Amino acid sequence: MSPSLFLGENEARLIDAATAAGAEIVEVDEAPFRKASYRQRPEGLLAVAIRFDTGLERIPRAGNPLLLVAESIEKPGNLGTMLRTAEAAGVTGVIVADPTTDPFNPNVVRASLGTLFAVPLAVTDSASAVEYLRRSGIRILATTPAGATTHYAADMTGPVAIVIGSEQYGLTPAWLNAADRRVRIPMHGRVNSLNVATAAALLLYEAVRQRAAR
Repeated sequence: MSPSLFLGENEARLIDAATAAGAEIVEVDEAPFRKASYRQRPEGLLAVAIRFDTGLERIPRAGNPLLLVAESIEKPGNLGTMLRTAEAAGVTGVIVADPTTDPFNPNVVRASLGTLFAVPLAVTDSASAVEYLRRSGIRILATTPAGATTHYAADMTGPVAIVIGSEQYGLTPAWLNAADRRVRIPMHGRVNSLNVATAAALLLYEAVRQRAAR
C-alpha cells in the first residue's frame, strides 16, 4: 500500500477485509510502489499471494458444465479478456491448453479484472485436456473457419467444452480430430476471422442463450 497515492472508500474496505483475513499490510513510499505496480496509473494497492494449483481436478464436472478451452493463446490481453468474459457468462471452468503465455502474467491478470481468481482454471497440455473431457462425458465443440455447422446451429445445452485456438494458426489437429462437432462463426464481410476474445464471447453467449431458452 502506498499512503501517498489516493485511497478511496473501496480501497479502504479492501484493506479492512484483507486485515480481517490475516493479511500483512505494508506501507511503502510512492516511488518504489510505482515501480513494483507494473502499470502507469496504480490505484495505491498491490497484493502478493501464493499461486493456486491449476490441475484439471479443479474443473467441476457435476451438473451441466459449460467449459471454455483456450489453446495456445499468444497475447496476454486476449487470454485475460477471455477469462473476464467466461466469468461473466457463468462458465463452469476454463482450461488453458498448451499455453504460450503465462496465465499469471500481470497483463493477463489486469485484462481479466481479477476474474482469473474467480473462475476455476486449469493449465495442461491438449492431450490431457481431451482425455479429461472424454472421461467426463463433456462434448467438444471445436471452432474453425472450416466448420460445417454455424455456432448458433450447434447444440450447446448439454455438457460442452467450447474450444478456441490461436488467431495465427487456429486449433491443432489434436482438437480438430477429437471434436464432436466443428463449428464456425459466419463471416459476411471481407475478413475471414475475428479477434480470439471476441470469438470466445460470441460462442459463450450463444451457449448462455440456448441454455436460458431451454
